[in-house]
Amino acid sequence: MRELHIHQINSQHQNTLILDNITLHLNAGEIGCLLGPSGCGKTTLLRTIAGLQPISQGEILLGEQLVSSTNTHLATESRKVGMVFQDYALFPHLNVEDNIRFGITNFSKTQQQERITTLLELVDLSGKEKRYPHELSGGQQQRVALARALAGKPQILLMDEPFSGLDVELRENLARQVRCILKTEGITALMVTHNQNEAFAIADSVGVMNAGKLLQWDTSYNLYHEPNHPFVADFIGQGVLIKGTVSSCCQVETELGRLKTNVCDDFSPNQAVSVLVRPDDIIHNDDSTWQLEVVNRVFRGSHFLFTLKLGNGEKVLCMSQSHHDHAIGSKIGVTLEMDHAVVFPLQENTPQESKE
Repeated sequence: MRELHIHQINSQHQNTLILDNITLHLNAGEIGCLLGPSGCGKTTLLRTIAGLQPISQGEILLGEQLVSSTNTHLATESRKVGMVFQDYALFPHLNVEDNIRFGITNFSKTQQQERITTLLELVDLSGKEKRYPHELSGGQQQRVALARALAGKPQILLMDEPFSGLDVELRENLARQVRCILKTEGITALMVTHNQNEAFAIADSVGVMNAGKLLQWDTSYNLYHEPNHPFVADFIGQGVLIKGTVSSCCQVETELGRLKTNVCDDFSPNQAVSVLVRPDDIIHNDDSTWQLEVVNRVFRGSHFLFTLKLGNGEKVLCMSQSHHDHAIGSKIGVTLEMDHAVVFPLQENTPQESKE
């Protein structure tokens, strides 16, 4: 059953189009995540679902109920929507227990206490119910905010950059914890973040947005291995686009050799194309006779990320275990392990350097 259905919505502000023909859905109990650069429309999309932003085209349904269209706008307080914000929005003068209670004052006192006890156990804060927000760590505060949002058993939970104030390792750990909590509660959720690792840790489906458009709504695996747009290919993970020429159906000639592609009907023979090459396509192999020059390297603790120069001057990325320490200017052996090439129409401004 679909819990959230967004169909071809537009939203604008002062005649500027902010959301452009967005369509996506989440089934009951699924977790979705929106990725994209600042200003791409991610938060505006959350606001339309919450009823804080009108739409000028399309429709939004929560379950079977139409909540937004060109002729319908259900008030925010009438939508069973929970919200978690990046600043937590906890009341500093209320303790943990009363912060959670704030969202369920319409429950009986017995129901309130049962729900609070259940949620404190769920977010691993049992015994801390009398503490105040300033007495908690950032991760604990965020779990209180989550418990408060879940207290009223919302139809859908919306989270806007909920982990942005935390350090990187804690963010990813908390994302995994939150996923477990949401799955336990059976809550459908949609989150906005800039952090890909967070998105991959928490979400069943991830959407990449740019300039108000939802370019791809898919699994994390498919976004990485089967991007359908050059922006998605560049934004997700790391990689470069090198030039190629379609030689025949399902094959393309590049400086890396003749590569198979699973896109057979979209390109014609001799068409110039761009080919996505990920770091995991280029395997460091000291025994290989194919040698490429190291032109840059970044130490990542467990591995190096090498930038290697091809014979025509194009550059590709290669990961190698950290004990393989090769200086800039040296040559290293590599092998190619690419199941199929992801191909796009030729991009003139091909990104060649790794994103830090």
